[in-house]
Amino acid sequence: QVHLAESGGGSVQAGGSLTLSCVVSGDGFSRRCMKWFRQAPGKEREGVAQISGGSSTYYDYADFAKGRFTISRDNTKNTAYLQMNRLKPEDTAMYYCATDEWCGTLANANFPYWGQGTQVNVSS
Repeated sequence: QVHLAESGGGSVQAGGSLTLSCVVSGDGFSRRCMKWFRQAPGKEREGVAQISGGSSTYYDYADFAKGRFTISRDNTKNTAYLQMNRLKPEDTAMYYCATDEWCGTLANANFPYWGQGTQVNVSS
């Protein structure tokens, strides 16, 4: 069993920054794909960013995230991060982290393990 716990959400003015954290319990964190999703009220869930596990690390970002968001991980802390800069009101959503052995495409949501989410509110 794997457990994920997000933190770091909150309320911020447009143009501000937040960094989300996802702490993972269980074995093999360094080998796992870590992914951030978000879902706004009345909107479909969408992939935000993902980072692969293993020795050959690669990254994927949604178009809206490129240049503003950075996904990273600290394998010594079993933690993944999503640094979000220059936030916009349309970034308001519940943000979830998820993990699986493989990342697949950014749109892939068939991840077996999910956190409870952390709310991000961006005001204009």
